[in-house]
Amino acid sequence: MNNELRVKVAKRVAEELNDGDIINLGVGIPTLIPDYLGDKKVYLHSENGLLGMGPTPPEDEINMDLISASKKPITMDIGASLFDSSDSFVMIRGGHIDMAILGALQIDETGEIANWAIPGKTILGVGGAMDLVAGAKKIIIASSHQAKDGSPKFVKKLSFPSSGARKVDMLVTEHAVFKFKDGGCELVEILSDISVEELRDITDANFTVNQESMNL
Repeated sequence: MNNELRVKVAKRVAEELNDGDIINLGVGIPTLIPDYLGDKKVYLHSENGLLGMGPTPPEDEINMDLISASKKPITMDIGASLFDSSDSFVMIRGGHIDMAILGALQIDETGEIANWAIPGKTILGVGGAMDLVAGAKKIIIASSHQAKDGSPKFVKKLSFPSSGARKVDMLVTEHAVFKFKDGGCELVEILSDISVEELRDITDANFTVNQESMNL
C-alpha cells in the first residue's frame, strides 16, 4: 500500500480518538497518526518507554534517541515522560491504556487478530502485541485490506498464529471501516470508490452491512 493510502487510513483512525485518551501506537500505519491529530489532546504511548509522543520532527531536528515502535523519529510533547520498558508494560498489563491502535497480518470475521508471526518465516520479535490485545480497553486495527501478494487479510479464520483470544473493536483499511460486536462483523463505512460487491470479492470474511450508516 502506498504512502498516500497509509495516510488515509491514519487520518480516519485519528477521527476515533477522544481528548484525554491514553493511546498506544503499534508498528506501521499507527505510527503515522501523531501527524494527523489536529486539535485533539491525547496522550500517545510507545511501548519502548514514552508517554507523550509528538509529531514527526523536521529533518534538521531529528534525534534518533527519540523513536517510535517503528524506529521512526518522533518528538516529545510538553509534559512527556520517559521510562523503561518494564514500566511501559506495567501500564499495558495494568489496564491503563485506553486504546491500542495496531497493525495486523490477518483479522478474522470475529475480530481475532494475528500480528506477530508468519508461519515458516523468521520471527524478528513479538513486541507488545499480545500484551496490548489483552490489556488495552479498546483496540482498533489500521491495516491494508490485502497482503502484498493480493491475498485477503480479512479472513474467515486465522491461518497465522493468533495474538490472543481478545477481539478487536474496529478495523480500518483503505477501502472500508468495520465494527465487531457479538462475534460478528459489520461494514459501517466505505472509504474508496469500491462497491459493497467489489469489497466482498477482495474479502474472505463474512460481514453484514449497516444500512443506516451506509445510507442504503
